[in-house]
Amino acid sequence: MSVKSDFLDQPPTDARLTDYDRAHLATYLRLLDAESEGAPWEEVAEIIFGIDPKGDLLRAQAVYETHLARAHWMTNNGYRDLIRSSFH
Repeated sequence: MSVKSDFLDQPPTDARLTDYDRAHLATYLRLLDAESEGAPWEEVAEIIFGIDPKGDLLRAQAVYETHLARAHWMTNNGYRDLIRSSFH
């Protein structure tokens, strides 16, 4: 499977919601759902990001982990900016 080009290897780490976050909200939700279901990270990395862990293990794991961390950040912090921006 080829790498999907609309993803960065690492999402932003800004303390505020970014355009990248807005563009990838569905991805963050998919990652959180997969995590809650106990899906293997390797499978998630291949399905969501198009990175074959067998061919590029370190990159696949890093992309998965950093995006999952950003998804968790969104649930704890970023959603506030999202709500505020929807009222402006």
